[in-house]
Amino acid sequence: MKILSAKQLYKADQITIKKGKITSLDLMERAATACFQWIHNRLQGDSVTIQVFCGTGNNGGDGLVIARHLKQHGYNVNTHVINCSNKRSEAFLDNYERLKEIGVWPEMITCSSEFPEISENDMIIDAIFGLGLSRSPESVLKETIQFINASNAYVLSIDFPSGLFADKPVTDTESVIKAYHILTFQTPKLAFLLPDNQEYITSWDVIDIGLDSEYLNSVETDFYLTNKNDILPIYKYRERFSHKGDYGHSLIIGGSFGKIGAVTLTSKAALTIGSGLVTAYVPKCAYQILQTSIPEAMVEVDAENELEYFNSKINPTVIGIGIGMGTSTKTEEGFKKFLKENNLPLVIDADAINLLSKNKNLLKLVPENSVLTPHPKEFERLVGKWKDDYEKLDKLLKLSKKHKLIIVLKGAYTAIVHQGKIHFNTTGNPALATAGSGDVLTGIITGLIAQQYTSFEATMLGVYLHGKTADLAMKTKVFETFTASDSIDFLSDAFIDLLKKDIPPKVQVEDVKEKKENSSKKKKLNK
Repeated sequence: MKILSAKQLYKADQITIKKGKITSLDLMERAATACFQWIHNRLQGDSVTIQVFCGTGNNGGDGLVIARHLKQHGYNVNTHVINCSNKRSEAFLDNYERLKEIGVWPEMITCSSEFPEISENDMIIDAIFGLGLSRSPESVLKETIQFINASNAYVLSIDFPSGLFADKPVTDTESVIKAYHILTFQTPKLAFLLPDNQEYITSWDVIDIGLDSEYLNSVETDFYLTNKNDILPIYKYRERFSHKGDYGHSLIIGGSFGKIGAVTLTSKAALTIGSGLVTAYVPKCAYQILQTSIPEAMVEVDAENELEYFNSKINPTVIGIGIGMGTSTKTEEGFKKFLKENNLPLVIDADAINLLSKNKNLLKLVPENSVLTPHPKEFERLVGKWKDDYEKLDKLLKLSKKHKLIIVLKGAYTAIVHQGKIHFNTTGNPALATAGSGDVLTGIITGLIAQQYTSFEATMLGVYLHGKTADLAMKTKVFETFTASDSIDFLSDAFIDLLKKDIPPKVQVEDVKEKKENSSKKKKLNK
């Protein structure tokens, strides 16, 4: 799914209006009506008080349309317009008149007026500012945002939380709406996926407002959000007469005294994901552990307590390296020698990344299309500190381009960069914030490359399945009790989930209706 910028979406609006021979007012009616329908499907006539806060631009116009539809369907609606300037869009004025025509006169919030009474049991619709904001709200606009945030009511933002910027970091943290949920138009927004903005965004849905499909399909972007529909075509079905030789040989290099669990998890993950053969190359102290805990894996050994020689005798398809390896002087020298002699694709994690950070010239020796899987701190060691998430993404793109690497920056919405594009993953949850989780991911990606997936395909599929294991596990577990071994155990379920057909939306709606009586207002709105 493409992530488009504010400028691209504005152009999509204009093309849709021109080709569809409609007015901007028609498009606003279409978008806001879709938002109303989302709300109506969940509230089903609930008596909750709905407070609609509108600016005087087009986002405020959306709010007025929603307020009109809610009122016409019998909801208890109070509409407030923040009237502190002489600037009003035509669409706002037209919808203001339409609201008055049904007998609703919005309450004006001026520079000197008091704010309305709001209960924490109310629902607030934030339609103050939209996607195109260029500077932080001030005076009464900022005060209104602070008032809404302090209300502790359920806040639903239309298209974008008011005060948040679409393409740059927040400069005034006190002037941004903290939304419980966002109904955003047509495509996801990059700002929703960045850790710096997590305070303002809890959850969101994309509302299709019927923008011109030809433009949307052809427009170029550097950012994508991957979901099941993007991942399913990558999956390769196994041939009936295939054998283990068809699915490659993964070599897992890692481990040091006291850190053998990491390489054990990686090797087991590579086997579980389907690698035909797996060999673990480890210090001698790990031999018995590996042979006992993973009887399906083969084992080669190096020095007694750490890796030193890197002289595996097998002919692998792919190599995963760095897990639990340590960064001692002997290991570092052996790693340098290994990089000079190796030409196979690599999946590089943990201490191998740390060694590359110590000597960045070694990056030149890493084969093209190898995969690096850093967490944020490891990535910082590679590229230095960043001021904000936008600069971080820029560093991610530059490092990938310079060395022709695939980089997996782990975290919520794990970012995968390849050939100048960043793909954000949609699976996973905080359960993955546990020891060994990254080791499992390294094994999964390595095992997929062994099976003749390209490095990019293996990374996309591997990150998706890894995240999905944590999502599925939450049906029977909680975040705190999930371990990296659980991720391996749920890989089969993740594959099954990928290959099964989704439940039709009408069934999901009926499920929401069944739970309606037993759900709180906030839970209902987020179903």
